[in-house]
Amino acid sequence: MLSNIEIAQGTELLPIVDIAEKLGVRNDEIELYGKFMAKIDYEKVLQRKRGSPCGKFISVTGITPTPLGEGKTVTSIGLGQALVRLGLNACNTLREPSKGPNFGIKGSGCGGGYSQMLPMEKINLHFTGDIAAAEVTQNLCAAAIDNSIFFGNHLKIDPLSISWPRCVDVNDRALRHIVLSAGEKSKTISREGSYAITAATEVAAIHSLAVDLADLRSRFAETVIGFNNEGKPVTCEDMKVAGAMTALMVDAIKPNLVQSTEHHPILCHGFPFANVAHGNNSILADLLGLHLCDYVVSESGFGTDCGFEKLMNVKVRQSSIKVDCAVIVASIRALKQHGGAFHLRPGKSYEAVRDIAEREDLDAVEKGCQNLAAHIKIVKTFGVPAVVAINRFPADTEGELNLARQAALAAGAEAAVVHDAWQEGGAGAVDLARAVIKAVEKSAENKFIYAHNASIWEKIETTATKVYGADGVVYAPGAREKIKKYMDLGYDELCLNMAKTQFSLSHDPLMQGAPTGWELPIQDIGLYAGARFICPLTGSFLTMPGFPSSPSFTSVDVDLSTKRIRGFI
Repeated sequence: MLSNIEIAQGTELLPIVDIAEKLGVRNDEIELYGKFMAKIDYEKVLQRKRGSPCGKFISVTGITPTPLGEGKTVTSIGLGQALVRLGLNACNTLREPSKGPNFGIKGSGCGGGYSQMLPMEKINLHFTGDIAAAEVTQNLCAAAIDNSIFFGNHLKIDPLSISWPRCVDVNDRALRHIVLSAGEKSKTISREGSYAITAATEVAAIHSLAVDLADLRSRFAETVIGFNNEGKPVTCEDMKVAGAMTALMVDAIKPNLVQSTEHHPILCHGFPFANVAHGNNSILADLLGLHLCDYVVSESGFGTDCGFEKLMNVKVRQSSIKVDCAVIVASIRALKQHGGAFHLRPGKSYEAVRDIAEREDLDAVEKGCQNLAAHIKIVKTFGVPAVVAINRFPADTEGELNLARQAALAAGAEAAVVHDAWQEGGAGAVDLARAVIKAVEKSAENKFIYAHNASIWEKIETTATKVYGADGVVYAPGAREKIKKYMDLGYDELCLNMAKTQFSLSHDPLMQGAPTGWELPIQDIGLYAGARFICPLTGSFLTMPGFPSSPSFTSVDVDLSTKRIRGFI
């Protein structure tokens, strides 16, 4: 089998104007970024398609992920390819890869095998510049804050209340806590600060939630960077920087059009992380897809407790999108880890556990299916039908696959299907596509687990108990004070966006399977007024990851004879 990058570079791409035609986008509605990428003038398309019926929306999510990788993006793209193979009008909407995971543990964020998003190297690196635009926008605001303080602090900003970090789109643990200093020796102003990875910033969250430029501008205006000496919020509009922030994002808000290895359309736009932001592609990409296609296959980051829960409680609440089906991706080797057969930590080599992971172990698979059952329950709590997609790996046995299928059906899944999209592309996911088509034919009524006007306390505790399976919530004193403050200021009607580890249903990445008998600790809580959500931080949570001891970037290089990039996993 060829490597991912060999398959990607060996695929003859169609001109992006041909992909736009397949999607139903006219030549005057696209802006070319080279021959194989384009941005779409969403205003023209949505105005032209106003009043047209919307397609079905399918979210691909997963069980609690492991460092092995369960293949959500492969499954997402493979499902889109399979729907097209069945003669249906379908597209994918996906997030843009961040260079943190690209160069850290994960490698390519464009899928794998014969279900990839192309041109893979460009999308993984600079793409159309959206992430770079968000990065400079976040940093412009950060610079404006310190500049305002330096020149007399006329807004009376309390330096200890500033919550706006600088950012960079690589893992850099040395920047987690920094000391900022501005001015000449006679007028030095110092304070503590921090960096976040760009995909974990509020600008990244706003970028994928805004439905047009006016909405983007109003969200930046509402964004709170800290509080003044009287305890009142200070906004980007107060600092007169919201307009410039919007100007930097004029092109970035336009969705990007690319293609798969089988040349079906993919709208790749938005890049928020799912463990701290809301972990889904842009609302605009989805709206375009839903007005142009009969089926839109999206992807929610990490497990149902992260990206899918936030899809429902943040993205769906802030848009007109209705979720018709959720596809929960599982793998046999991940079920074995959740069943206690082994524990591979992030950054560690697969070789250390390969023999155990690839040995038939029905007992571990059965125990691990408790995690799968918990995720099916989460999806059904929101009134969405669940289809389980088991991503086949070479060492999987028929006994293990059958056991996982039966467990999924017993837990309430509409169907449980093994697929081979990595090896066969869309042809390997046709059975999965048929199961999804059948599932979306059922009338699903999306539900929310809390009312929009519920208190912040109620929103946190409902999410902890109904989604994560906690017995209750424990608050740090500082978190309690902030919750009371935010409620007094009228922010209690914002959505909830919980920041937690992706490696467990709990706050503790070492708690595998479906843990019971635990309480969720809330250490701190952030206000993301522009993104219109409150963000509680569970456990010891970091918004700036670090590289592992053997980062993925060590294998990436350029073949100087062909000038082709090589080494992406």
